[in-house]
Amino acid sequence: MASRRETSGYVPHDRARRSPEPPKDAGGGRRGPFSRDRARVLHSAALRRLAGKTQVVGPGEGAEVSGVPRTRLTHSLEVAQIGREMAEELGCDPDVVDLAGLAHDIGHPPFGHNGERALDEFGAGSGVAAGFEGNAQTLRILTRLEPKLLSAEGDPAGLNLTRACLDATTKYPWPRRPGQVKYGVYGDDAGVFEWFRAGAPEGQRCLEAQIMDWADDVAYSVHDVEDGVLAGRIKLRVLAHPDERAAVAEAAAKHFSAQSVSTLEDAAVELLALPVVAALASAEPDGSPGAQVALKRLTSELVGRFTTAAVTGTREKFGEGPLVRYGANLCVPEQVAAEVALLKALALRYVMSDRRRLAMQEGQRELLAELVHALARRAPESLDPLFVPAWNAAADDAGLLRVVVDQVASLTDAQAHAWYSWHVTRHHR
Repeated sequence: MASRRETSGYVPHDRARRSPEPPKDAGGGRRGPFSRDRARVLHSAALRRLAGKTQVVGPGEGAEVSGVPRTRLTHSLEVAQIGREMAEELGCDPDVVDLAGLAHDIGHPPFGHNGERALDEFGAGSGVAAGFEGNAQTLRILTRLEPKLLSAEGDPAGLNLTRACLDATTKYPWPRRPGQVKYGVYGDDAGVFEWFRAGAPEGQRCLEAQIMDWADDVAYSVHDVEDGVLAGRIKLRVLAHPDERAAVAEAAAKHFSAQSVSTLEDAAVELLALPVVAALASAEPDGSPGAQVALKRLTSELVGRFTTAAVTGTREKFGEGPLVRYGANLCVPEQVAAEVALLKALALRYVMSDRRRLAMQEGQRELLAELVHALARRAPESLDPLFVPAWNAAADDAGLLRVVVDQVASLTDAQAHAWYSWHVTRHHR
């Protein structure tokens, strides 16, 4: 029986699961498959682990100013909420987009993108097919590593999510390609990828995935700048300085936008002219209630500005009625896209490019490289019992190393330090 609140526009093909499941005894027909899928992600260990993984400002960085900087978990909750509201406006199933927001970062290893780089370098140098990529790891967790169900053959089936929900989590629906850094599937996960992409236009993201991706950009750009301001790393008044504005625009053009530097500089002037931005840029944050309220007003109004613009732009092009799957594309106005890119560039320039932070990140990469080598030397005894069956079933050396990478990627920041102390430092004494 379909859920009483299930959104129209989805067909049985979208609600199908790869591995058959027995009927649910509890709950009757009150919950549809998408609602159940969201609950599976919400209750997963992979999602809980995000509480201990770095977003931008890591644990202890700027704590004397900000107290509780965002983690990957709080970021994911914010992405899910932003995406859910957009889905409701556009007629997508809110649970599908909510789930995609919750799940979109569960493939990230310890230390955020820095850890991702370390594991990719290890994989490339050790023969692990396709290295490491957080988005491909997300798919691997959802369909293989997170224990929920076994297939009829006895193989791990992950959370066994529906086709539409898996598709919604996939930002980059293609394998690794020459010249491309981002991709969404490893070679040995191609079977499940081909299953849930059946009937989808090649290389095209569904609307639900596009909403999740934009919600991610909005949360990243606005909330990470908020953390940077609270930590004393970012001052919005730099956008009023021609040289600094040009540097931020150059960073945005290089990393986050296809628009020209001059266009981005003009967009920065317009961004600074917004009343909520101008008010915060003209005041020196001092931690007072008034300053805190001003910062919260800024984040709230910018999130509203960016999401409303995308919903309005999409409705103007595709009309009213439910917009789902491949029936529409998200339309983001160029000015708003430029503003989001500029905010992301602010975090990159004034937080992530700090020399002390770069030195710390180098140490983190060395830690992960040494840890993965140490675990590989002593596997399977060095592995969590959850990963031992995969180690025993691996067909070759590349498969064995992939299991070790899966193990390290599952750790939180604190666990990575603890495992390093146990498996590396202890054995060097």
